[in-house]
Amino acid sequence: MFTGIVTALGRINEAERHAGGLRLSVEKASGHLELDTSRTGDSVSVSGVCLTMIDPGERGFAADVSAESLALTTLGTRQAGDLVNLELALRASDRMGGHLVSGHVDAAVALRSRAADGDAERLAFELPKSLARLVCRKGSVCLDGVSLTVNEVDDDGFSVCIIPHTLAATTLGALDAGQRANLEVDIIARYLSRLAEGQ
Repeated sequence: MFTGIVTALGRINEAERHAGGLRLSVEKASGHLELDTSRTGDSVSVSGVCLTMIDPGERGFAADVSAESLALTTLGTRQAGDLVNLELALRASDRMGGHLVSGHVDAAVALRSRAADGDAERLAFELPKSLARLVCRKGSVCLDGVSLTVNEVDDDGFSVCIIPHTLAATTLGALDAGQRANLEVDIIARYLSRLAEGQ
């Protein structure tokens, strides 16, 4: 589990295809990431996708991306030099600054537009109809591993407001219209929807 509070940016050094999957080699580019206490098998969120660390070292780690994750996320389009948002798995003693995030992405959604909103920016994204009922105004979503509050939502889209710190500390500041972000809906909404199906 994660909180959606990105603590570091990573840079992809290598993206190697193999047997229907992908192995990423990621180096910490900026921010804080306790790699010295990490071990092979630990979970890490890479732009919102929960991956398993392989051979973490002082500066980075490797991780395998399955065919399913490649189909549902943007990781298959990433290349050497690209930046990604990083967060280590939540510990019981950590502050809960965002919301509960599993790292199980529901869809890769396109940015429709971005506009200034005071010192912040308002980003509007498409929303697949299959997920529309799971996103609500003032509810939480996770985009590329960043916990955000939904400002507005309708049947085919939603918007979020990104404060200056988040624009500077994550990859969302460089996202252009038409580019996709990894969307995870609120885990509680997902379970409530599943329970309601049996009514």
